[in-house]
Amino acid sequence: MVKTGRLEARLGGRLEGRLEARLGRLLISVLSLVLIGLLAPSAAWATELGVSDGRLDPCPTTDVGAQPELGRPSGASCYALRGVVHNPTAKIVVDTDVFALILDASGEPVLQNRTRVGSIGDVPPGDSPFALRLSVPMGTPGPLSFRNVKARGFKAPVRTRAGVGDELLPLEQQLDLDQSG
Repeated sequence: MVKTGRLEARLGGRLEGRLEARLGRLLISVLSLVLIGLLAPSAAWATELGVSDGRLDPCPTTDVGAQPELGRPSGASCYALRGVVHNPTAKIVVDTDVFALILDASGEPVLQNRTRVGSIGDVPPGDSPFALRLSVPMGTPGPLSFRNVKARGFKAPVRTRAGVGDELLPLEQQLDLDQSG
């Protein structure tokens, strides 16, 4: 009887220790998932913005991003996707990306495996014009078309912030937003 009591006490102690270790690991796992969920930006935190008046035009020949005709193929043609993005919220939406499906004359995607066409930075409440420069492979049969244009941004920064006045790259700064092309 004494041996049985010692054995039960020893086994009971081991089982309790294992149970405590498992519960401790489970608690750490749950807390880690909660912290990751709070710290990482999630798609649920993204704000969908409407886009209208979209058009896709060749870059003007005076545009610094347009490649001049060379004696050899340069590999890409410059196009500008322009439109108006609508922010229905009362706050600035930051780190906004624009998504679109760019199609060639036969309806095939021009930018393979890619629908994100660029970033337009911060979008204030209301309507804001935007313009993005796109490089389209040389020899792509035209005319080009697009569909499913949308924009998505966040309530707080998710990328390293640009300096004051550096929101747009120099090429984007020279792309005239009001050009009716």
